[in-house]
Amino acid sequence: MEDQDRKSTVRAVERALDILLTFTGQTDLGLTEISSKIGLHKSTVHRLLSTLEERGFVIRNPATEKYRLGIRIWELAAHMSQSDDPAVLLLPAMEQLRDNLGETVSLYLRDGIERIRVQAVQSNQAIRRVAPVGVRLPLSVGASSKVLVAFAPLEEQEQLIRQFDPQIPFDKETYLAQLQEIKALGFATSYEEREPGAAAVSAPIFDRKGNVAAALSVSGPVSRLSQETLHEYGPVLVKAAAQMGLMLR
Repeated sequence: MEDQDRKSTVRAVERALDILLTFTGQTDLGLTEISSKIGLHKSTVHRLLSTLEERGFVIRNPATEKYRLGIRIWELAAHMSQSDDPAVLLLPAMEQLRDNLGETVSLYLRDGIERIRVQAVQSNQAIRRVAPVGVRLPLSVGASSKVLVAFAPLEEQEQLIRQFDPQIPFDKETYLAQLQEIKALGFATSYEEREPGAAAVSAPIFDRKGNVAAALSVSGPVSRLSQETLHEYGPVLVKAAAQMGLMLR
């Protein structure tokens, strides 16, 4: 009986965490949307949301009947160890890079077969690429995605490629050739690859063991970031990423 109770409690915790994770892509979600995203019956989701609301982890807007993350989430985030958090530790260096190049600078970490933007410093230019923090993107497209795959161990790289979303257009031969070129250059570029009108260049940040810990990216409109400009910025980004790697160590 105790084992059953324990399993039931663990399952409830897992489901509550799944609910909170649905807010990584959107700020406001209704009961039906959350239920659909995590594949649970609305009555179950409603019970869990009620508990999360009582504890301050979500807030319900009575006018729209939609939920958003509550103040408790931000309280927890505020107590993260800043010395261990690359998003906090590297922010001043990212701001300096933004000031030097004039474009939006982003920091990505790999999570499974996705990358997540954990920090961003927006360009000060009138026409700019806005990069919201917390966005998850596939590993099959984009400069930062290719960096995170290209510099991963070979076995891990092959496993990641096998798991790519089949719905996203993907040519394996071309992709593998790109990875080889990226390793040789030390950086990756993308030109309207994931998003029309946008271009980016990215370089790896390595940890003390020589493993890729994050991807540093500079992105902006193609009107300013031509193919030639991207390749000019590449070595600048490699140098900045190397300095950030030292900071993390």
